[in-house]
Amino acid sequence: MKTIRILLALCMAWLFAMHSWAEGVSIRASAPNTVAVGQTFQLVYSVNEQGKDFRLPSLNSFDVLAGPYTSTSSSTSIYNGKVTTSKEVRYTYTLQATQEGTFTISPASIVVDGQKYSSNALTIKVLPEDKAAQAQQSQRGGAGQGSSVSNAGSPDRLFVKANFSRTKVMEQEAILVTYKLYAKDDVVGMQNVKMPDFKDFLVQEIELPQNRGMKKESYNGQNFATYEIYKAILFPQHAGNITVDKFSCSVAIRVRVQRQSRGFFDSFFDSYQDVEKTLVTGKSTINVTPLPQPKPVGFSGVVGSLQMNTKVSATELESNKPVTVKVTITGSGNMKMLKNPELQFPKDFEAYEPKVTNDFNTTTSGQQGKKTIEYLVIPRHKGDFTVPAAVISYYDVNSHSYKTLSTDEIHFRVTKGSDAPEGAADMQNVQDQERVEMLAKDIRYLDNSQLQLRQPEDYLITSLLYWLCYLVIILLTIALLIFFRKKIKDNANVALQKNRGANKVARKRLKVADREWRAGHKEVFYDEVLKALWGYTSDKLSIPLSDLNKDSMCECLTAKGVDPQTIEQFTALLNECEFQRYAPSGDANSAMEHTYKEAVNLISKFEDTVRR
Repeated sequence: MKTIRILLALCMAWLFAMHSWAEGVSIRASAPNTVAVGQTFQLVYSVNEQGKDFRLPSLNSFDVLAGPYTSTSSSTSIYNGKVTTSKEVRYTYTLQATQEGTFTISPASIVVDGQKYSSNALTIKVLPEDKAAQAQQSQRGGAGQGSSVSNAGSPDRLFVKANFSRTKVMEQEAILVTYKLYAKDDVVGMQNVKMPDFKDFLVQEIELPQNRGMKKESYNGQNFATYEIYKAILFPQHAGNITVDKFSCSVAIRVRVQRQSRGFFDSFFDSYQDVEKTLVTGKSTINVTPLPQPKPVGFSGVVGSLQMNTKVSATELESNKPVTVKVTITGSGNMKMLKNPELQFPKDFEAYEPKVTNDFNTTTSGQQGKKTIEYLVIPRHKGDFTVPAAVISYYDVNSHSYKTLSTDEIHFRVTKGSDAPEGAADMQNVQDQERVEMLAKDIRYLDNSQLQLRQPEDYLITSLLYWLCYLVIILLTIALLIFFRKKIKDNANVALQKNRGANKVARKRLKVADREWRAGHKEVFYDEVLKALWGYTSDKLSIPLSDLNKDSMCECLTAKGVDPQTIEQFTALLNECEFQRYAPSGDANSAMEHTYKEAVNLISKFEDTVRR
């Protein structure tokens, strides 16, 4: 037994070493993103291997109050024969922020198996000390700050604020609006959120991350936990003073209930209560300045910054060969107001509807991206052609003036293609020939020669063929009625339908079992095979599953004329499936392959023997 224990310990150590070697050594640093001056917090370094010579970077902006505290944890799990081992060594330091600002903690380092590894760097924002909390603490003689039911949800502790990036803009200029919750107490829920309708704006909502949490922020000398509720880009659609309606929501906060102490142990336990408050923002006014007049040709309302370039697939080509003209517009602003440049192609060009691709991203500074317009045209005749430049105009927010962009003037040299008509000397001859060909196809003259009329010798209604057709139609109708009535009767017979579809249903289930076999899911495989076998016999013998057992199944199969040896094989297969579900693994793949082939073989035998 002692030898076996030693061997097991060596195997576990080897597996752990192999796992660590496969995953590699990593060191990760973690700390709060935001703290306040005077606040203590923990800086933790996690390493997935035991190492030595751990070196902490310089922490000039923080005081190290304690540490490092070292802790080690490991775990081993075995799933489907696969051994997974994990180990973690944690170095914990207790720090205190000493000054306001944003500071970067450089990577720490550790040596594992002679190799030096470095952690990630951290950026921590230090907020100023909460003045209100400091005043309350001094008044209470050092007692901790808290909130009671009496002052819960007061405007200085809980409110919603609408933050506009600017309140004075040009028409169609982007405005970032953010509705943010500020709280000093724990927020446990939010509901009944009512947004303004923004009826005078074009709204482009910014999707917020699902896992966003509360963040600390300093506001008017106090530190609050903040939560972004809604964020969007607004584009004012007309000039003047536009009023944004109120925003409201209901917020539930958890506050401490002050009660009279009844005993010595009461001071060790706090009581809390959830309080719901309705928060409403005030109305906001946006001063929108109109765009200068007059507006240039090609202006579609875009305000921002744009660039445009033109690319042609070929300028020298044969007639009846396609060519692509691609116009790309990049920039920022209200990009969805962009219109396609109107390229005027010659009449000798066959132009198709342009393909437009919009690739816009909504950011906190507005919409950014590009718009690509692809024009596909086919020159039909030879010659030299020119596509004049097309223009678009926009209002530039940097220079506060209108700017015009134009495509490149395109010159095409088209030569006669190999599929052009023989003898076509120039473009005019080809045009004349096509006109003649089209006239020959489109115009059909009336035949004004003398018509020859004659009296028919007999009528169709008096012929034998006419009445035979009637007879065939009547007989065919009767036959179809008989056939469909029998079909309806058979469809109404549920047992018959199950009997006919038993093989199809069983093979569908066996397909699922085959997929689970190849995936190595042993228990699921045998469950699917059992469902296929029991379901097949239930449907084929018209016996409900609740009444079906091995004895009744053997009796019915014997009555149907099934060979006793086949029945015995079928019963043995059921027993094998029930046993293999919980049997040790062993050579599970070979066993599943044998079971699958045996099930397919037996169902095929039953299908040939068992008839309704």
